[in-house]
Amino acid sequence: MKKTIIVMPVANEEDTMQGILDEILSLPYDNLYIYPVIDNFSKDRTEEIIQTAASANEKVKLIFYKESRGVISCYLEGFRQALKDGAEFIIEMDGGGSHLPKEIPQFIEKLEEGYDCVWGSRFMKNGNVSNLPFYRRILSSGGTILANLVLGTRLADMTSGFEAFRRDILERMNLDNFLSTGHMYQTEMRYYCRNFHTIEVPIHYIGGSSSLKFKSVTEALHILFQLKKQEKKIFEEN
Repeated sequence: MKKTIIVMPVANEEDTMQGILDEILSLPYDNLYIYPVIDNFSKDRTEEIIQTAASANEKVKLIFYKESRGVISCYLEGFRQALKDGAEFIIEMDGGGSHLPKEIPQFIEKLEEGYDCVWGSRFMKNGNVSNLPFYRRILSSGGTILANLVLGTRLADMTSGFEAFRRDILERMNLDNFLSTGHMYQTEMRYYCRNFHTIEVPIHYIGGSSSLKFKSVTEALHILFQLKKQEKKIFEEN
């Protein structure tokens, strides 16, 4: 297997962090690494847990991103570090338990088959959502329908954060030019990658205690209608 790095922003995950790291490290891959990205927002023992794991296993690398402007900037910084360290495959997933480590192999399998991007989908056949308020389900599924209508995309899920990329896809992008700082990032990424060789795979998403603020919804709607113009800046020379 080619060198694969999992990028996962984390904050205040001390109750689940060790278990997630253990699950990923138990997968049968010799060339799979984990890059948890953390910032000052995290106030509990999450960083300590990751540091201990990193000291014991070279496959774990803690990234403290002091210039963080939120979770999306942490994703993008994780991508930069993964590319710098020679990753051929990069997987993006949540570090709070919403995404299941046991579903990672299907992303690697599809990348090895030659797909450029692999999108985790909650709304395709065999996908599922649990422990998520009804209004969040409506926003996610409704957001997918609206995004497909406005952007001309045809995905079953335009807002999932479990996804994977071949190295050259992220290398082509100017990661500093993403518009979104919140939930709209997932849609933004899928739109920019729509003409690459992509596929959706079913995932089981487990909701948490986080809420979706009205500001995030209004930001998403505002950005949605700017993406076609922004695309040129994403693929301009770095």
